[in-house]
Amino acid sequence: MILYSQPELSPPAPCPYLPDRTLVYSFFFADSLNAAELSWFLSRGWRKFGHYFFRPACPDCRACTPLRIPVHRFQPSRGQKRVLRRCSHVGVSFGPVRYEKELFDLYHVHSRVRFGQESTFDEFIANLHSSPCPNLLARYEEDGRLLGAGYLDLGSDGLSSVYFVFDPAASNLSPGIFSVLREIEETKKRGLAHYYLGYVVPGCERMAYKAGFHPHQLFCWEDGLWHEDGEEPKSPSPGILHPFSGWTGPD
Repeated sequence: MILYSQPELSPPAPCPYLPDRTLVYSFFFADSLNAAELSWFLSRGWRKFGHYFFRPACPDCRACTPLRIPVHRFQPSRGQKRVLRRCSHVGVSFGPVRYEKELFDLYHVHSRVRFGQESTFDEFIANLHSSPCPNLLARYEEDGRLLGAGYLDLGSDGLSSVYFVFDPAASNLSPGIFSVLREIEETKKRGLAHYYLGYVVPGCERMAYKAGFHPHQLFCWEDGLWHEDGEEPKSPSPGILHPFSGWTGPD
């Protein structure tokens, strides 16, 4: 791993998930991580876009909780099975990340319709197509038309969902849920243990669907361990972990 900067804290900003909360990230910039190093950071609650690695370090809140799915024990719910049937005609392929204009067009319309943001080409390239970009691209197609694109990182223990975009006109298919189901399946096919789904935030409705995949494990900021949903940490709460607690550097 090439570490470009030591972890530091971002300036306080309004929380995008919960009202009347303040968001602070711990972040650093790095490159050239191998699969084991990437999994080390994923297993400690870090996420990344390009060279930018981050995790929440809010002064008075620990609501953002990393969630991962032990794929070999996962069982889809009845509702998730309905989504699989509804999307049975959608072709899915996994391959290396490469730029295509239709990927940017999809990213742009998804950002504008879903979030009211006019995303730029430079932002798209920096986050998803520059080194170290995600390792895998999942394409979701209907009769040759691109419906969705999932960007994933490949670690030594699992796949991590970096970002997923879809055509808002296909919302009736529940493409977000379908993408998680197919990416769980791909993780299992590769003989990996975990599918990392980012943060779930109690009280934030648009993140609530993540907790619908069972069983799942939640990362505890206080003890630095993953717990099955509903399992309480057994140790006292010393506070949020140091950013590189336990890190010994590359082998």
